[in-house]
Amino acid sequence: MRIACILFPGFTALDLLGPATAWGMLPGAEFQTIWRDRGPVGLDMDLEMVATHDFTDCWQEPDVLLVPGGGSGVFRALEDDRFLDGIGRLGAGARWITSVCTGSLLLGAAGLLQGYRAACYWYARDQLAAFGAIPEEGRVVIDRNRASGGGVTAGIDFGLTMVGRWHGEDVGRQVELLLEYAPDPPFGSGRPELADAATRAAAAAILRDEMPRQVVGRTAVRRGLPSGSHGEDGPGGSIRAGREPGD
Repeated sequence: MRIACILFPGFTALDLLGPATAWGMLPGAEFQTIWRDRGPVGLDMDLEMVATHDFTDCWQEPDVLLVPGGGSGVFRALEDDRFLDGIGRLGAGARWITSVCTGSLLLGAAGLLQGYRAACYWYARDQLAAFGAIPEEGRVVIDRNRASGGGVTAGIDFGLTMVGRWHGEDVGRQVELLLEYAPDPPFGSGRPELADAATRAAAAAILRDEMPRQVVGRTAVRRGLPSGSHGEDGPGGSIRAGREPGD
């Protein structure tokens, strides 16, 4: 299984490493990390990850395209048409088109989610509609060959779900145990419906500048994506880009 992982300055490492850790336990899994240029790419903290390939020398028909998310890094990337076009080209040849967190906004801006249900980070979830996607609250959302995880830690749930999808539930259970994945959050405030009003307000105040809504609107207009469109075939219709699983 060839897994093409997109990098960009300011992305969140766990969005990528959560699912990649689960998928790396599968036999035959291979990874490429891709950015516009080979070399180190800064994360949303004082760390770097190396891009092994650029958009021209990476797999053009990967089995899985994985796009992580982030905060301000995603919103800067939304204004980079060359980058979005690169994602769109790889998505056209990918068997599975996937994302974690706000990575689904990048898939949407690349034209890969029109008429598809998708997950996203809670604060930015409704903005998916600007790209013709159908926002859903699930931790993991699968619609035909589009699969997405919600915010950050949902990438582990997403990664394990896809292991079960690809290799069966028995293998999924084994990988879950190998990861000792048994979350026990200390505060119980990890989703907005679980957090108290003061916590939600404090988080929203931080995110307002980190994830400026006007960037999404500008991007949708610039990219010529019809806001709220469900594509020509509507939900449940034919896949508009990307290879059918099993092709």
